[in-house]
Amino acid sequence: MVDLTDAMRFRYLGPSGVRVSEMCLGTMTFGEDWGWGASKEESRAIFEAFVERGGNFIDTANGYTNGTSEKIVGDLIRPDRDRFVLATKYTFPTTRGDPNSGGNHRKSMFRSLEGSLKRLGTDYVDVFWLHVWDFTTPMEEVMRGLDDLVRSGKVLYVGVSDTPAWIVSRANMLAELRGWSPFVALQIEYSLMERTPERDLLPMARAMGMTVTPWGVLGSGVLTGKYNQTPPQQKTMNAGTQVEKVDRRLDAMNAQKVTERNLAIARAVTNVAAQLGCTPSQVALAWLRTRPGSIVPILGARRLDQMRDNLGSLDVTLPRKQLDQLNEVSSIDLGFPHDFFSNPIRVDRLFGGLRSRIADERGP
Repeated sequence: MVDLTDAMRFRYLGPSGVRVSEMCLGTMTFGEDWGWGASKEESRAIFEAFVERGGNFIDTANGYTNGTSEKIVGDLIRPDRDRFVLATKYTFPTTRGDPNSGGNHRKSMFRSLEGSLKRLGTDYVDVFWLHVWDFTTPMEEVMRGLDDLVRSGKVLYVGVSDTPAWIVSRANMLAELRGWSPFVALQIEYSLMERTPERDLLPMARAMGMTVTPWGVLGSGVLTGKYNQTPPQQKTMNAGTQVEKVDRRLDAMNAQKVTERNLAIARAVTNVAAQLGCTPSQVALAWLRTRPGSIVPILGARRLDQMRDNLGSLDVTLPRKQLDQLNEVSSIDLGFPHDFFSNPIRVDRLFGGLRSRIADERGP
């Protein structure tokens, strides 16, 4: 039973009418097939902690832990399937060596969905994501195929992940002109460490009313501050418990994220956390929740304590001083044409010297 006095709030999923929790449960960690995920028992504990806090938005994919993630998620939601907004994805191959097992095309799309429905044990998914744009399938084929799935009742809404802004905007315009189902949500990497989506992807999403579900919200663990203490390349790979060995394996995978810039951002996050009496993870997530537009962070955890820590960010509010510190240390150069348009001399010429006398309700 959800304690409504302590539960998370809800947002509309883009321009649709469906309501999703303000945080999404990411389940790429559900299953041990890849050597570092959560067991079925730990996955259940993580799921239950998320649901107890009021979460109803669950994200998985056809290829997560070789399909085990979908099987675990299906078992967890089966007793109350319709309560949850269930999202899965297609694009990545499910059979190595089969040229049509993956991709954005119709054959991959339809085969992938049928496989996902079987693993999930349901007859429909609420959101069907295109996982990654393959740059080979015609846009018309993609959008018409997705619309066919919506019309079939097996998919309620469609979203797009890891795709350039110009493709998403063109695809949605095509869908609007032809009466097809548009993308209602966008999934991208976005965090204090990775702010480049602020150039085009996020402004596009706001203009189209799309919800954004960021992944990589803790920067592969860098924003927790752990790499400021012991760089991953300095850890021995031999001794220790199984959990410690898995942690070291992940550290080695994430070593490329450990740059001087990212470590400086992590130090700032850790300092703010100390000032506010919370954890660095909670600060990083609280920052995301201050960003403009409809942002629904994806929480991914391998252990119950990690999920509880992440959910604690719902209780953290960043004061203006600390927020400014985080924005400054993580700022990026927006580049052309954004910097070009922000030049005061060009703005003055563009508006004939009257910019300050025109209501500021439009523009970036």
